[in-house]
Amino acid sequence: MPTDVAAGAAAGPAAGLLGSIMDRLDASPRYRLARLLFHRHENLLPPTLFLGGVGWDAATLRRIDALVDNVFLAVYLALLGAFIMLTAFDRGGKLRLKPLKQLTGWSTGAIQFLCGGLFSAYVIYYTQSASLTTASLFLLVLVSLLVANEFMWERTGTGNLYILFGIYFLAVFCYFTFFLPILFGTIGYGLFILSGIVSAIIVGSMLFILYRAGIFKTTASYLGAVSVVVSLLLLVNVFYLQHWIPPVPLALRHGGMYRAVEVEQDAYALRYAKAPWYAFWEDADEEVFEYAPGDEVHCFAAVFAPTELKTNVYHRWQKYDPKTERWVSTDRIGYNVEGGRDNGYRGSTFKKNVQPGEWRVTIETEDERPIGRVNFEIVPADTSADREYGTRLYY
Repeated sequence: MPTDVAAGAAAGPAAGLLGSIMDRLDASPRYRLARLLFHRHENLLPPTLFLGGVGWDAATLRRIDALVDNVFLAVYLALLGAFIMLTAFDRGGKLRLKPLKQLTGWSTGAIQFLCGGLFSAYVIYYTQSASLTTASLFLLVLVSLLVANEFMWERTGTGNLYILFGIYFLAVFCYFTFFLPILFGTIGYGLFILSGIVSAIIVGSMLFILYRAGIFKTTASYLGAVSVVVSLLLLVNVFYLQHWIPPVPLALRHGGMYRAVEVEQDAYALRYAKAPWYAFWEDADEEVFEYAPGDEVHCFAAVFAPTELKTNVYHRWQKYDPKTERWVSTDRIGYNVEGGRDNGYRGSTFKKNVQPGEWRVTIETEDERPIGRVNFEIVPADTSADREYGTRLYY
């Protein structure tokens, strides 16, 4: 009881202001109607609000390093944490302030909307930073937690709080994995570890507050919640070391194979062999490269990086060996990338004297985390046929 009295006294001015706002809202017929409709359709509104958060991101997100976007996501995180704490105190019967009790009726919808807004943004950023094959496992974890999010609204027990704080840890962690590289202008495992430590400290502090307030009835239940956070921290590190987490905030804007790559003022001129007239759907880059002795095979890639971020990227050339059924690396060529351009920092590598067969070029970071991949096949050219060539300008 003394803890509740002290908390109430400390929150006096803020609680008074919030209480005044809530009382005015309660006096509004429109607010009462909205609250009535919310509770009448409470089972349908959470997924609706979740999709609303997704739709809002799809309509408003611009660049991963945009100040407005990062501020919005930070506000989302703060509000999500506040509503999760409010939910935890409500379930534990520890709410003493009337205005906070009035807010609890909106907790379900608010958490669903904020989760939708945050995780849809993360899915957009993470899928931009790698091919689906490299990102799919981590995205599967995010989607699985979102599905679990739909089953956490029973009012009894602490098990649902474990899910809530597990989701919140991942929400905070995903934010810092791209915000810290933007802030420091570099990427690497050190910043990844720092993201995890900062996230664990934030969520661990919230759990400790709940423990001291008596929300967790036993030390074992509190340690169970802490173990969820620690387990997730270890899991994301395993994912990183296995290259299953995309290298945000880097993103492949374009990648393709060409006959030649030349710089013309502000543009890169990409030379390619035109497809037959009936294959009008084929892109300018060559997925099937007809190779004649003396030809050069160029891989052109444009990698987006946030402003002020500088790092190295590499093109790993690999040929498929049908005998061993493995990809064999032939070259790994790197160059420096400087961030800031919407269309990505442009660069190319090339090879001569290549053998027919299946090839691929993986655009990757210095620590070999894939950003994207270009697959193509080299076949002997028909030297008797006339080929038409075109040039594509990439700005």
